[in-house]
Amino acid sequence: MRKALVVGIDNYSHFSDLYGCVNDAYAVKAMLDRHSDGSVNFGVRLITGLGNIVTRRELRDAVRELFEGDDEVALLYFAGHGYIESTGGYLCAGDTQTGDDGLSVFDIMVYANGSKARNKVIILDSCHGGGIAQEVGKPSLSELSDGMTILTASTAEQYATEENGSGVFTSLLVDALGGAASNLIGDVTPGSVYAHVDQSLGPWAQRPVFKTNVKTFVSLRKVKPPLELADLRRIGEFFPAPGAEFQLSPDYEPESGNPDPDKTAVFAILQKYNRVNLLVPVGAPHMYHAAMESRSARLTALGEHYRALVGKGLI
Repeated sequence: MRKALVVGIDNYSHFSDLYGCVNDAYAVKAMLDRHSDGSVNFGVRLITGLGNIVTRRELRDAVRELFEGDDEVALLYFAGHGYIESTGGYLCAGDTQTGDDGLSVFDIMVYANGSKARNKVIILDSCHGGGIAQEVGKPSLSELSDGMTILTASTAEQYATEENGSGVFTSLLVDALGGAASNLIGDVTPGSVYAHVDQSLGPWAQRPVFKTNVKTFVSLRKVKPPLELADLRRIGEFFPAPGAEFQLSPDYEPESGNPDPDKTAVFAILQKYNRVNLLVPVGAPHMYHAAMESRSARLTALGEHYRALVGKGLI
């Protein structure tokens, strides 16, 4: 079982209203509901409070229920106001009055750290979200149980910003889940999501925070891989040893005067490798020139990594 609680709160009784959190919640839900091929991914519970105020009790009960059971993945996404003071941080429900009467992130961590779910993922698009899991008075220390991953829009000291009716962080999160952060076998993981968000925000913008205690990353969503797995698995056939080069010749190029059909089929796969940075031509600007000039191709560092994975039977 894979379940997700997706919360987006725009309406507040005592705080200023927000304008993009509900839209963000719907966008995240749409990504988590199904993989890109239409198969079922997460069972998503959506809380937005449209027409009503989301109460602290409703929010806390939903978070507690999320982390009950022994699911494969329990994922919490929250978009809304956050609050922090010397005693810790809080997620603000719609009826929050002072900030410190919101849902304590300490309580969330108690639920998550005590969960039997094999993977616990907490994603916060709220101000000061980076303070989650920090020990009060010891901001350099974090307490994360096995299988825990936390990704937040900003540090404990920063605000999370909105642009064009959507959170900046969540817009990047949705792009990542849509495939911008997938690896070559089509998996989008928390680590690749963070890398995508981190690279997309400049040094003067809000900075995302990533904390994890896992042995291996769980896939949050499967998308169509940029390479067919059958083609990727042939990388060891073409490059049988580290540092090996693949010798080309004009008959590999379909537009040469005398192409070889078997070789042009191989060349088509090598060109796919080149497009996803698995290999580069040696001594030539493009694969076409490498073939026509009888030069070679070699794997990049990324290509060597995937060659090793295929060689170990991990792909």
